[in-house]
Amino acid sequence: MILKSIVYRGVKIEIARCDITEEEVDVIVNAANTHLQHGGGVAGAIVRKGGYEIQRESDEIVKKRGPVATGEAVHTTAGKLKAKYVIHAVGPIWRGRGDENELLYRAVLNSLILADKLGAKSISIPTISTGIYGFPKKRAVPIFARAVKDFVDEHRDSKIKLIRICSIDAETSKIFAEGFEISEG
Repeated sequence: MILKSIVYRGVKIEIARCDITEEEVDVIVNAANTHLQHGGGVAGAIVRKGGYEIQRESDEIVKKRGPVATGEAVHTTAGKLKAKYVIHAVGPIWRGRGDENELLYRAVLNSLILADKLGAKSISIPTISTGIYGFPKKRAVPIFARAVKDFVDEHRDSKIKLIRICSIDAETSKIFAEGFEISEG
């Protein structure tokens, strides 16, 4: 269910209450941990629905390069999901230290940059870190908006024409829809 839709520089940005595993987009983003172990939350749902090959590919990534740093993103295929790729973005665990804002910004921005490199036209991003990682939802909203705006401003030739921020949780979706703003300038 689309709760908010805006167009910024030709890119449609939607805030939706939805199940990310059902999204019909080129790329879905997984709220991952540094070891890409997809046991619970969004990550667990993606592997349950998409198949164990997503976990197997994730294990190979960590085996080759080591843990994925907080704020970074990597990708796998999407298995049996409708998407072509899953981008695994590592968001920060909320501890109230102050560096979490920048790390969340980087996780969102790096997901968009990687989706662009993959040739995606559409992407669905969960509300990274606002679940079990405890990042305050209202604090996350302007960070997501800034990352999306910066991406669109800095990647004018991107093929991405739909960015959907998705949460299965009604309260989280409502908070994002009420607070998400992007304006020219």
